[in-house]
Amino acid sequence: MSRAVRSPVGANVPEHELIGRARDGDVGAFEVLAHRHVDRLYAVALRFLGDRGEAEDVLQETLVRAWRGIHRYEGRAMLFTWLYRITVNEANRALERRRRLRAIVPVNEPAVAVPAPSRDGPVIHAERRELREALQVAIGQLSVPCRTALVLRDIEGLSTREAAEIAGVGEAAFKSRLHQARLTVRALVGDAALLAGGG
Repeated sequence: MSRAVRSPVGANVPEHELIGRARDGDVGAFEVLAHRHVDRLYAVALRFLGDRGEAEDVLQETLVRAWRGIHRYEGRAMLFTWLYRITVNEANRALERRRRLRAIVPVNEPAVAVPAPSRDGPVIHAERRELREALQVAIGQLSVPCRTALVLRDIEGLSTREAAEIAGVGEAAFKSRLHQARLTVRALVGDAALLAGGG
């Protein structure tokens, strides 16, 4: 992001114009584009990871990669779809790093101990939290394609068409992955987890 902004960029500038400016090295145009999508990108990273700090790291890496690659963006997919795909890839990388770390750190080490909540809530709140935690563990055990399908469709709430486009597959293949993911999660956690995870 070393090139100077050519001219002030307003929030009401059409997206295709901002993309053109960003591809020419206009940092301000890219920042406006990022601002338009950053909340949803953060949300999907958080859905994958369940950790705000990791989600913020993934978001930052997504924006860096997007800036570095914006000159290669050809517009065949919507910018939103392109950014989502980068976010999903980065979130999956973060989950794989987490899995490798857990594999080399003994489970009785304090580094992997789950801290107790600061205060006890109602029983229903505790049950929902436990279900969400169980869902997060189950998601981490899915293959990358199945994990992506489940998060985008059932948790993030995208349509099948949108989610399939982000995953880079046809709708039939996406539905097959989603079906497999749902079966696996239900086997690991139960039907209630899918409902709790969407809350």
